[in-house]
Order: sequence, then structure tokens, then C-alpha cells
Amino acid sequence: MPGRELPARDFTVTRQDLVRYAGASGDFNPIHFSDHAATRAGLPGVIGHGMLTMALTARAVTEWVGDPAGVFDHETRFMLPLLVPDEGGATLTVTATVSDPDDAGHRQLVAEATAGATVVAGSRLTIRPAAR
Repeated sequence: MPGRELPARDFTVTRQDLVRYAGASGDFNPIHFSDHAATRAGLPGVIGHGMLTMALTARAVTEWVGDPAGVFDHETRFMLPLLVPDEGGATLTVTATVSDPDDAGHRQLVAEATAGATVVAGSRLTIRPAAR
């Protein structure tokens, strides 16, 4: 149903998650685990990988759809970095709205990933007609 908002999905992102993601992705840039490196690079602190934010957005949507194969296109615009404090990590909240289907019946989901009041990323995901 166009305009329908999906339930918000929260993810806690910790420094340990960033180290694990670095190992999985091969992105060992120290701005993702070292406060010293991050501040030397002009950042206010350690930031999460942009692609991790994108992956968590996709996870929230595929959980709603019920089938990871139901999403066949995903584009993201990164707005601001996800700051990940050493103590307690950061909460990333993903929300999404169903927009009008295209001529082939594919539905679009417009998603937003936020950390508090900060919009970290905006995404558009295309869902196959057979998916919810």
C-alpha cells in the first residue's frame, strides 16, 4: 500500500561490530576503530563503515519483505557518518515507506537510517512483485 510506513528497526553498532565488519570487508581504515586516527583525519570520533549502514538498511527491509531475494535493487546516498562511541556504541534506526509501484509492479521502498536526530543515509530499494 503506497505511503505505508514500515515498523522502525533499531540496530546497535559497537566498535566490535566495526572490527568484525573490517575483517569481512577488508576495509581496515583506522578511522573505523581508532579515535586517534579519526580525529587526525578531522572527524569527531570513530565512524562506522558506510557500507555497513547500507547493509543494515537492507537487513531491515529484507526482514520486512521476508525474502532476501525479494530486493533486487538498492541505492543509497550517504549523508553524514555514523559516529560510534567506545562506550555503548550507537543506535542506528531504519525506517521505510512504501511508494507507488512501477509499471512492472515492482514496489519501491524509501528508507532512512538515522542516529538520533542525524540522518546518516537515505536509500531506495526495489522489491519484486512476489514479495510482500
